[in-house]
Amino acid sequence: MNPIVKDPLQKRLEITNWIILAVLFVVSFIFTAHAFYLGVLLGGFISILNFHGMEMGLKGLFRKQSGNVKLPVMIKYYIRLGLTGIVLFFLISTRTVDVVGLLIGLSVVVLNMVFTMLAALAKKNFSEEVS
Repeated sequence: MNPIVKDPLQKRLEITNWIILAVLFVVSFIFTAHAFYLGVLLGGFISILNFHGMEMGLKGLFRKQSGNVKLPVMIKYYIRLGLTGIVLFFLISTRTVDVVGLLIGLSVVVLNMVFTMLAALAKKNFSEEVS
C-alpha cells in the first residue's frame, strides 16, 4: 500500500494549529484564572484531536477502493462526536474549565483555517496586482 503524502498546506495547518494554541494558552496563562487557561488548553487539544481524527477518517475513505466506504467513516465520525460531547459535558458540568475559555480553545482549528484562507487570498490579490 502506498502511503499518502501530506500536502504542504495540510502540514502548515497542523503546525499552525499548535502555534495558535500555544499563543492562546500562554496569553491566557499570564492574564486569566486557572479554569480559563485550562479551558483554552483542553479545548484546543479536543479541537486538534478531532481535526486529526477527521484526517484519518478521510484517508481511510480514500484508501478503500470497493465496498461500502461511507458507513464505516460515518460510524467513526459519530463515535468521535459522541466522545467529544461526553468529554465536554464532563468538563463543563464539573466546572473544571471556564466555558468561555473552552470555546476559545475549541476555536483553534477554525481560527487557523480563517487566517490561512485570508493569507491565501491576500497573496493571490497581491500577485494579481503585481502582474
